[in-house]
Amino acid sequence: MPAFTLSGTTGQADPRDPAFYSDPYRFYDRLHAKAPRFFWADYDHWCFAGFDDVSALLRDRRFGRQILHKMTRAQLGLADRPGHVADFDLSEKYSLLALEPPVHTRLRGLVNRAFVSRHVEGLRPRIAQLAHQMIDGFEAEGAAELLGAFATPIPAIVIAEMIGMPAEMATQIVSWSNRMVAMYMYGVTEAVERDANAAARDFMDYVAHEIAARRKAPRDDLLTHMLTAEPGGDRLSDDEVISTAILLLNAGHEASVHTTGNAIRAIVQSGIEPQRLFATDAQTEATVEECLRFDAPLHMFTRYALEDVTLPSGQSFRQGEVIGLMLGAANRDPVRFSQANRFDPFRSDGQNVSFGAGIHFCIGAPLARIEMQIALKILFDRLPGLRLTREPEVRNIYHFHGFDRIEAAWG
Repeated sequence: MPAFTLSGTTGQADPRDPAFYSDPYRFYDRLHAKAPRFFWADYDHWCFAGFDDVSALLRDRRFGRQILHKMTRAQLGLADRPGHVADFDLSEKYSLLALEPPVHTRLRGLVNRAFVSRHVEGLRPRIAQLAHQMIDGFEAEGAAELLGAFATPIPAIVIAEMIGMPAEMATQIVSWSNRMVAMYMYGVTEAVERDANAAARDFMDYVAHEIAARRKAPRDDLLTHMLTAEPGGDRLSDDEVISTAILLLNAGHEASVHTTGNAIRAIVQSGIEPQRLFATDAQTEATVEECLRFDAPLHMFTRYALEDVTLPSGQSFRQGEVIGLMLGAANRDPVRFSQANRFDPFRSDGQNVSFGAGIHFCIGAPLARIEMQIALKILFDRLPGLRLTREPEVRNIYHFHGFDRIEAAWG
């Protein structure tokens, strides 16, 4: 059977099928040509693949990440959540990704200043130090698996240290995060749910332990700031701090890891001399932006209609209906980008929606961009002749697009 089909405005593509998720861009090409607004039968909701639609809907306040503040599960036709995911649900109860104003505004305002560009600029020396340190560990071998040896530890250590966790906890944080992210797989099994729940429970216990330590001995870190700040005249509860810390620790490395891995593959396979891509600060920034556009780490973000909505196109949605915003497809929209499927860091029409937009625009975007700018430049400067020794295998989570391993050699 084909990896995907499109009949009129109805599409079918099993997110668990390796023939689909290993190269979803073939499906996106068909959508852009025939039905950029389509009903994805496998997910049972409408999706949008065009750049203008996705960009506008990310900013449309009539759609939100949460609906249970407007409607009950019974009204939505949803069964009660099973007890075996109670800890996972608690860990996400106050997640910025799932909240809407005014709660979202209060929490985001609290942590936003830690991630603004002028603040994360100060992390450049530490990021560079980590990049050199990782390469020092494997350079002499002439070959390495770069996702694990380079792309993963740098952002994981940086975000851990920002929150106030020791660098040596980064590996454990990545493990908890990977197990929790598995909950977003299509057709998740009970075994995966129980494992994600156990990871969430252990993660919460660890953060709770760190909170207790900060109450006894405050430090100059983001965790202490969350415990002592008083947004709107009241302090955050421990549950709010735990959810926020876990979100930042998870999201603070997840996208960066896979965007860096995707970028390494794109740069190597482009055949463009890396020295050209990182010749100046401006070109380095442009290269990173093209990497973000060309192979985004997050391919779909869902939204609920918070009220009955009629779009300018005439399409209507009732309150509680779900829509899918296809970030990876929007970034390859040929209406918006010249030669959209071509990796071109010198293009004049560069832009992307890889970090979202609107009130849920990724709070860590400035940090992720700087991490990539520094890490990729150092990697290709220090390892001339970097090449892939095998085609990387795409991991089996459609929403979070990245590789399991990146085997490379140099010299």
